[in-house]
Amino acid sequence: MDDCLICGRIEAIKKGNNPYFVAELETGYVVIGDHQYFKGYTLFLCKEHKSELHHLEPSFKERYLIEMSQVAEAAHRAFGADKMNYELLGNGDAHLHWHLFPRRLTEPSPRHPVWWTKREEMYADEVRPDEAELAELKRKLYAALRREASDIGGAG
Repeated sequence: MDDCLICGRIEAIKKGNNPYFVAELETGYVVIGDHQYFKGYTLFLCKEHKSELHHLEPSFKERYLIEMSQVAEAAHRAFGADKMNYELLGNGDAHLHWHLFPRRLTEPSPRHPVWWTKREEMYADEVRPDEAELAELKRKLYAALRREASDIGGAG
C-alpha cells in the first residue's frame, strides 16, 4: 500500500495537503479531478484499500454505493450535467475509486466514452483548474453535497 496513489492522496487529505479535497463521507473522500476537460469531474475515493467491491464487508459496501450515488447526484446538480458517466476503477492502484464525469450535449463527442478523448487533450495543462476555478468547483460541489448527504465534513 506504500506505493498506492489513492492511499497517498488520502494521506494528503488527512494532513490537510490535498487542494482537491471537497468532503469526507463515512466511506470515502470526495475530490475534484486534477484535470477538468469534463467540467465537474469528481472522484470518490474509498476509505478502505480494496481492489473489488465484493471484498468490502456487505454493510460498508452498501453504504459506499449509496454515498457514491449521492456524490454523483451532487455533481450532476452542481455542474449542470445532461448525463453522468460512472466508472469504478482500481486497476493500476488496486484501490477502489469512482470516476464521476458530468457530460454535456455540447461536448465534441457527447455520446462517446470519456476515455476515447485524446489523452493530450484530457490531461492538458489548459484543463487543470487554477486556484480560483478550483475553489469555485469545490464550493459548488460542497453546496450540492450538503443537500444530498448528511454528516459530511470538508474543505467547503
